[in-house]
Amino acid sequence: MLAVFASCVPIKKQIYLQAYQDSTKSEYVNSKIFDHKLQVGNNLYAKVYSLDEKSYEFFNLGYGVSSDVYYDAAIYLKSYYVDASGFVDLPFIGQVQVLGLTIDEAKSLIQAEIDKYLNKTTVIVKLVNYNVTVVGEVQNPGQYKVYQDKINIFEVIGLAGDLTTYAKRDDIVLVRKNGNKSKIFHIDMLHDNVLESEYYYVMPDDIIYVTPVKGKNFAFSAFPYTLVISTISLGLALFAIFK
Repeated sequence: MLAVFASCVPIKKQIYLQAYQDSTKSEYVNSKIFDHKLQVGNNLYAKVYSLDEKSYEFFNLGYGVSSDVYYDAAIYLKSYYVDASGFVDLPFIGQVQVLGLTIDEAKSLIQAEIDKYLNKTTVIVKLVNYNVTVVGEVQNPGQYKVYQDKINIFEVIGLAGDLTTYAKRDDIVLVRKNGNKSKIFHIDMLHDNVLESEYYYVMPDDIIYVTPVKGKNFAFSAFPYTLVISTISLGLALFAIFK
């Protein structure tokens, strides 16, 4: 009986965003700015809109309105690779140094280069092939593509179908790449201060590893009523026999 009760996963270890000190707090401010810096290997989607149709076609490599069909392979083929020196090679204007810039900074720089040749243009710049990987104690581990400017850790966990009962929610491992280096951070999703954490927002190419609780092999995801009743029945039967 002691083994049965000891092997159950407590509900307290499964509830997100627990307020350990101030239970009345209801507003959280995350002052950490989502400012992914472009790195070697990133892919930028850049498109120039112009009132002049010929200029529009030229700067966009012939992409007409009728050919604006977007799927992963098409977006990849229409994107610009950040090479080993940190440059993207754009039509007509040539190489532009974007290494270490945010998306908004890269957009402003490319817009300035375009303005040297044309007036009344608008440049759209997006980061494509934005992947996050979730492995470990989740329902659906795998690599997921993100089609939005920013995404937080709860949204990423939601993409993977939520954590399993055996997930160690107070020690989620985040692996973040920075150039040719990788750093490991630990996140406690049980505590409500995760909403204000600098790791609340997930960056492109982040890896989230959800570790299992100790004794997973002996743990029960739900209370084993059948096992308990069978054990009690066996105990009563043995008691009656030996008596």
